[in-house]
Amino acid sequence: MSDLLPKPPEDWESLERFSFGDSPALADELLDLVLRGLKTGTCWAASDGQQTYIGKLSVVCDGRDQPRAITQTRSLEKRRYCDVGEDFAAKEGEGDRSLAYWRREHERYFSRLNQFNETMELWCEEFAVVFVFPEI
Repeated sequence: MSDLLPKPPEDWESLERFSFGDSPALADELLDLVLRGLKTGTCWAASDGQQTYIGKLSVVCDGRDQPRAITQTRSLEKRRYCDVGEDFAAKEGEGDRSLAYWRREHERYFSRLNQFNETMELWCEEFAVVFVFPEI
């Protein structure tokens, strides 16, 4: 996180906001990985649409919907679940950062959303944190 801005962009309140995961607890857990520099990648079902583009700034919120960081999309690629490799799994930063862990947890996640299929298409994003809001 060496490219941090000294202050947020002036228009930061107009940026799109989101939280990782599908629950407040998961949002906080994944945000912690982002803030510690372990999580620099994320993915979602392609059927949910292209939610970002290279260069886009977004506000990451915690499980209480409070802004905690601003990220910038650095790369974006569509690939099938079965084609995700070790490198991207490690960038997701979860568990032991292995592909086996990534597959197990993402199968659970996408199954909860009734989206899972071995050949489902995903948007795979790599991002960088560019600003961290002070804790309140």
